[in-house]
Amino acid sequence: MTSAELAERIPVSRETRERLEIYAASLQRWAPAINLVARSSLVDLWRRHFLDSLQLLPLIRAAFPRTGGVPRIVDLGSGAGFPGLVLAIAGAGEVHLVEADRKKATFLREVARQTGAAVTLHNERIETLPPLAADVVTARALASAEQLLAWAGPQLSTHAICLFHKGRGAQAELTRLPLAVQDRSELLPSLSDPEARILRIRGPWT
Repeated sequence: MTSAELAERIPVSRETRERLEIYAASLQRWAPAINLVARSSLVDLWRRHFLDSLQLLPLIRAAFPRTGGVPRIVDLGSGAGFPGLVLAIAGAGEVHLVEADRKKATFLREVARQTGAAVTLHNERIETLPPLAADVVTARALASAEQLLAWAGPQLSTHAICLFHKGRGAQAELTRLPLAVQDRSELLPSLSDPEARILRIRGPWT
């Protein structure tokens, strides 16, 4: 997939695509030195990582129309920046990146500087993060849905949504959540991988 092909799937501005090009170049340079992503995934970077992240953009905008203010997005275990840093580059909202690993946090800080992405970086463990009253909590390739929900809990505002990237075991993970949460959850098809799903969980949260 190319930059132009991505824009056909998820409408983004030329400026956003140019910033993603800068991101891609940095990722290629940094990946051999620190464990950011699987090296094999760099061959199809625009689909495997950028499209995979940007597919959350219409879900966030549908939940929080622009007239309703800027949503606060908390990305747990940001790693190489997927999906949080990509969403920040696309102007999805006020993005907070949470990454405990010092080297990965340095990479995130550098790409944010290069691309002009407005992010707040928290170089600390998720468990020590102060409550941020998030409107959206995201996570990708991090932990089970049950664990993600436990981590997300202290960060959620009353009507927040959770958007978690999940693999082929998504349905089984969903059934292990409390019934009250299952009733507010749905598995959405992934635009980047036919076997993957986006787990969307809506509030209200207490």
